[in-house]
Amino acid sequence: MNKLTTSVQDLPETRFDRLGIPDSIKWGFLAVLIFMTGNGVESNFIAPHLSEALGSEAYLVPTIITMYGVAVTIGSYLSGALADLWGPRRVMLLGFLVWVVFEVLFILAIATGSPLAIMATYFFRGFGYPLFAFSFLVWINSVVPYRRNGTAVGWFYVMFTGGLPTLGSLVALIAIPAFGGGYLGETAAMWISMALVLTGFLIGFFGVKEPRGRMRLAPEGESASAVLFSGLRVMVKEPRVAVGFVVRLINTAPQYGMFIILPGVMVTDLGWSQGQWLMMTVIVYASNIAFNAVFGAIGDAWGWQRTVRWFGVAGSALGLLAWWYVPHLVEPGSTWGYWLSVLAGVTFGILLAGFVPMGAIMPALTPDHKGAAMAMYTTAAGGAAFLGSAVVAIMLPLAGNIGVVWAFVALYGLAFFLMRFLAVSQDHSHRAPEPAPHAAEKSTP
Repeated sequence: MNKLTTSVQDLPETRFDRLGIPDSIKWGFLAVLIFMTGNGVESNFIAPHLSEALGSEAYLVPTIITMYGVAVTIGSYLSGALADLWGPRRVMLLGFLVWVVFEVLFILAIATGSPLAIMATYFFRGFGYPLFAFSFLVWINSVVPYRRNGTAVGWFYVMFTGGLPTLGSLVALIAIPAFGGGYLGETAAMWISMALVLTGFLIGFFGVKEPRGRMRLAPEGESASAVLFSGLRVMVKEPRVAVGFVVRLINTAPQYGMFIILPGVMVTDLGWSQGQWLMMTVIVYASNIAFNAVFGAIGDAWGWQRTVRWFGVAGSALGLLAWWYVPHLVEPGSTWGYWLSVLAGVTFGILLAGFVPMGAIMPALTPDHKGAAMAMYTTAAGGAAFLGSAVVAIMLPLAGNIGVVWAFVALYGLAFFLMRFLAVSQDHSHRAPEPAPHAAEKSTP
């Protein structure tokens, strides 16, 4: 049997395999961590940074960030569809190139103060990270054994969230004061982010040799248009995929929304420093990292649907309320109040990891069209950035920050109801599909 057509289940298991990380693509997980660290450097200062750059036109910042979310949503869909069509490795290359080119143009646009140039360059940069990261998630699902699907997705989110916003915020925390602080320090941190993105790309592109990522994953004979629109078709044929799409869309929307409102609330309204806010973000999402793989394993053992509904949805709603109300109930600017606020945020970060099994539920809803289902999953994952910023843009002028928070809680209530429709079989007899011989012969370098 050709080594390209040997099933991964026929090879001896390594320590990484037993942990839930397929050994053949282990370097890709590290690549995602470092790439997303670079992508996450700006995540907790971009809103005030753009406000300062735009001056009297700072009211456009929520719209600029919302348009970025639109690009992330589109890019997230394309990551799944193009990975099926071209193979994940080529899509990761495309994502890297898009990110770097438009990051340079974005920084230069900020220097001009032109709202149109800033919006356009930030919009196109939004295609970069989903094409890189989420196409690797498709790669994971094409390789990992079914019985470890939830755990593998959990490890992916350990790396994804480890970079955005956790280590990214830590880099910003160090880089901003090192380069003079304030606006100039933030600009320098954005330039540094490109070195991290480049490093992550190089590790993934040259470190992962697994052959499936170099080949078309969609069935032979399907036209390019059929593959590109397969995600939309599968939602019509299997409505539960549409339900799962909505749940995943809601999942991290509050995270992105809070990135917009909390920097100003914590620093301007409640009296803590930018450094304290960035450190809070690092700690909160470090807790999320620690529990992503844990909840993936819990989902494999206790049930994917049950884990998402009770830990992910209900738990995140309570954690979000804690992260908002505790800082407002303690003494503003106090040290003890700060650490209580961090603890409240950690509660949200931990329980947010309860959504991890959604990455296993979605392809299980339609086993014959896993690629299409994952296209919709990645679209929703990226779309959460759009939904989060859109909720802020709509609710902030109507009901203020508190209205934004309760709008997110209401969305979690909708997700809790929808989870009743997402029960799936967790039959451990399923195996990851083997690459077809003819596909292996056409693999590309």
